[in-house]
Amino acid sequence: MATDNDQGPRWKAVLRHDLPASVVVFLVALPLSIGIAVASGAPVAAGLIAAVVGGVVAGLLGGSPLQVSGPAAGLTVVVAETIAQFGWRATCFIVAAAGVLQILFGLSRIARAALAVAPVVVHAMLAGIGITIALQQLLVLLGGVSGSSSLANLSALPAQLRAARWGDVVVGTAVMAILLGWKYLPTKVRLVPAPLVAILAGAGLAMVLPTEIERIMLNASLFDSMTLPQVPTGEWWHVAFTVLTIALIASVESLLSAVAVGRMRDGQRADFDRELLGQGSANLLSGLIGGLPVTGVIVRSATNVRAGARSRASAVLHGIWILVFSVALVGVVEQIPKAALAGLLIVIGMQLVKLAHIKRALRTGDLLVYVVTVAGVVFANLLEGVVMGLALAFMVLLWRVVKVTITAAPVSGSPRWLVTIDGSCTFLALPKLSAKLSEVPAGVDVTVEMTVDFLDHAASEAIAEWADQREFAGDTVDFVEMGTARMARADAAPPERGQSRKVIDEAIGPWRRTGGSGDAITAGIAAYHRGPAHLLRPHLHGLRDRPDADTFFLTCADARIVPNVITNSGPGDLFTVRNVGNLVPVGGSDVSVEAALIYALDKLDVRSVVVCGHSGCGAMEALYGQVQAGPGLDDWLAHAQPTLAAFHAGHPVAAAAALAGFGPVDQLGMVNVARQVQTLVDYPAIRAGMAERGVAVTGLFFDLATARVIEINADGISGFDEARRIAAEPV
Repeated sequence: MATDNDQGPRWKAVLRHDLPASVVVFLVALPLSIGIAVASGAPVAAGLIAAVVGGVVAGLLGGSPLQVSGPAAGLTVVVAETIAQFGWRATCFIVAAAGVLQILFGLSRIARAALAVAPVVVHAMLAGIGITIALQQLLVLLGGVSGSSSLANLSALPAQLRAARWGDVVVGTAVMAILLGWKYLPTKVRLVPAPLVAILAGAGLAMVLPTEIERIMLNASLFDSMTLPQVPTGEWWHVAFTVLTIALIASVESLLSAVAVGRMRDGQRADFDRELLGQGSANLLSGLIGGLPVTGVIVRSATNVRAGARSRASAVLHGIWILVFSVALVGVVEQIPKAALAGLLIVIGMQLVKLAHIKRALRTGDLLVYVVTVAGVVFANLLEGVVMGLALAFMVLLWRVVKVTITAAPVSGSPRWLVTIDGSCTFLALPKLSAKLSEVPAGVDVTVEMTVDFLDHAASEAIAEWADQREFAGDTVDFVEMGTARMARADAAPPERGQSRKVIDEAIGPWRRTGGSGDAITAGIAAYHRGPAHLLRPHLHGLRDRPDADTFFLTCADARIVPNVITNSGPGDLFTVRNVGNLVPVGGSDVSVEAALIYALDKLDVRSVVVCGHSGCGAMEALYGQVQAGPGLDDWLAHAQPTLAAFHAGHPVAAAAALAGFGPVDQLGMVNVARQVQTLVDYPAIRAGMAERGVAVTGLFFDLATARVIEINADGISGFDEARRIAAEPV
């Protein structure tokens, strides 16, 4: 595999992987770069210059080796507005200045801060840009000229529909149909990039249609089109805002694309600061020689990864191919119809509006932020839309932070009242808090359930004073504090956040402290009644007439095995049977396990049967050493003699466990699980359940040293590599 180091990628890997990938990316990037330049109102050559510089400079210097950079649709609107206000050469100066600012971002090592922008605002910004591009290019597809704003484009649409040139409409519609339908074609056909096929088809169609169709015009060659920037005239703060806008959008889009590329490459991490240095250098050079802004582009980057690229050589080579094409094949570019590019850009624009993002915004309660941001970008401008979205997102966040739900109601069937406080309880909640507390009548006992993540002194004192008054009157007030905040008095330290470690310690503390004494059990029951009992009560109340379960769970009697914990299940889920060594004696004098199994299958209708062994099992240790443990235990372990025989005969589970690094006693324990699984599978009632309703039989092995669970089947270990890793983990 090629590696990204000081010596560069190995040439064999470049020729085998990166060279073919670069050709694929070049074929995708070429029409997109031209189309984005046209949509921005910039010279066509500016898009090609940006593609070359983005590929070579950002490809060499960037921090995401497989990312491909170039002109992006996300900056089309802001570039168009900049050109309209300042002119093209001044826009080049602004692009170069944005590159310098990005370099400063990278040197300041604040790249990750750019990712702190609320995702819903970023998604909405891209959607707004997409809608704006689609409205703009729809007029071009109809044979007209796009307006200066979305409102102008919407206003001109009815008239342009009446005056549409059918040749342009046919070409643009054909391009859109190819792009939208390409994913339904066979895989081998889809190896050819859809944008390339669509543009070529549009150009070919324009040649045969008996009507005049407007085409792209290059006034000069690529090198002749290079132009020096010009210092913008006008108010400096407006120029500065535009520079900042382009720098931020280009940075955020590049970093988000780098994250996505890393996920496509099995979590490969990008150097975000270096990425901004590379993007900034590319924008500085692109602006100085007359190119569009450059960003990392997810469409080209994803194409690069899927095409098999292994190093940054692919991105660099794709830029070189665009340079060669732009110099040697200018005549080909001039055969591309504007309507074909309009169809391409409409599809690209609408693809920026993702239904998944809208659903996520709806699910998370951020739909209003999404809609406001989109509307701002479409009908005002990009900067104002983003600012509106960020401001609204901050207000929503502030509302969520200070939001608290307080209820007070009598407990059904009891004279006691229940007061619940859920959320962040601060001085802002005092009016609501005092109103709800006043609803509790005098002369009743009260339980106050506090599920709060923050409780300031004002709210704490108000609750404490209310409780003191009720207790002075002879009532009882019990506090059940489920959150990380604790009741604080005026002389206490300020309340703290981030106490998750403390909460975990408190949750499992009783396990560490009990030691099995009668006093500890009594104390534990008292703590249960004070704490989670009231949370379990509604759930158990619903189960009292429904003694069903999903799983028959047979495990060892060892006190260290807690079935509901290791299976993440709750009351009513497991029908648990425990015995020494998790054995399944059938057809003998001991019918305890059989009776439980038949009851679970026939009465509870379980769909899963599980046998769970564990490491360090005393029963397996006695069996392995043939220790005489006494009359009762020896008789019981006689049921495990077939397990011992299978172990000594070289059972495949023992061999797998040995390779994974487990000792002989634990190997025997795993073989025992496999044997019991096989016994269950051969049991007639289980066989009938498997055939009639799909009952599943599973073997598990709980490794106490690592608190991990391994799956065991009748003849092996599922996830063998995982078992080896577990066995090798330090305690």
